[in-house]
Amino acid sequence: MNTPAPTQVAQRKLTTSAMIASIAEEGQRTTKAPFGHALARLADERPDVVGLSADLAKYTDMHVFREAHPDRFFQMGMAEQVMLGAAAGLAEVGLTPFASTYSVFATRRAYDFLCLDIAEPQLGVNVVGALPGLTTGYGPSHQATEDLAILRGMPGLTIVDPADSVDIEQAVPALAAHPGPTYMRLLRGAVPTVLDEYDYRFELGKAAELRGGRDVLFISTGLMTVRALTAAQELEDDHVDVAVLHVPTIKPFDRETVLRESAMGRLVVTLENHSVVGGLAESVASCLAFARQTARLVPIGLPDEFLAAGALPTLHDRYGLSVAAIKERVRREL
Repeated sequence: MNTPAPTQVAQRKLTTSAMIASIAEEGQRTTKAPFGHALARLADERPDVVGLSADLAKYTDMHVFREAHPDRFFQMGMAEQVMLGAAAGLAEVGLTPFASTYSVFATRRAYDFLCLDIAEPQLGVNVVGALPGLTTGYGPSHQATEDLAILRGMPGLTIVDPADSVDIEQAVPALAAHPGPTYMRLLRGAVPTVLDEYDYRFELGKAAELRGGRDVLFISTGLMTVRALTAAQELEDDHVDVAVLHVPTIKPFDRETVLRESAMGRLVVTLENHSVVGGLAESVASCLAFARQTARLVPIGLPDEFLAAGALPTLHDRYGLSVAAIKERVRREL
């Protein structure tokens, strides 16, 4: 039996850790495959619900739906454009498709099909994109750091960025009930379960205040809402009182709530698992500018660059998405 050299072991561990796409903190409550289970439950009640995958059912939690409703699942192979075209056809005949793949493939590779086959005729197709933002260490080929920027300009498209398993489970039936096309950023696998502690209820197009605070207002979306809540709790030790406003729907944007909460003289910090170009920060900034309302705005998000490959905790520290980095940024700005 050959024993690998220490350097070989170290390289193997590094390679493996770089592939991990879990964003749960150690000891955090999680729920397995909330999207897949929510879709399967919905399909128990609605015979019109169907699922499609571009050879990534296991990695988008669509396999749960496939096993529960095999006669309503369509494996399209590695052909995202074909998958979205087929989803459009299914919607044309009265079905409610959920089509899942990685965010980078749904947005970069299949944009024209999403735009002209689905959005232009306003078909009720729900596109589900896994690995949004920095939720994989694979590097730029799989890191969808600009998907919101790509899709925000698409007319009639509803865009949702859930924070945790509670958000996902509640969003699925809401998206199915919505008459037009939707895009949801998917957190897959073991997903944190947090929002049930905050009396939260997902409502399409509405932001939700999760906690109040007099000094700082966090406006967050996606997995960064979970980080925002943890950072807000820990900043209490520094006598910094932080409010958290969760924005699960990027489009249509809840301007009324954002304007109201930003008008209280607090430092406003946006937090997003997306490039600072074209995402939540710019949505908030334009909202304030068009309303001629002023606020001191600090964006926390990914830089305008192609990101490195590596282990997620290291990358989140490097690019400022970790709880420690959030707290340090707030201390510097106050």
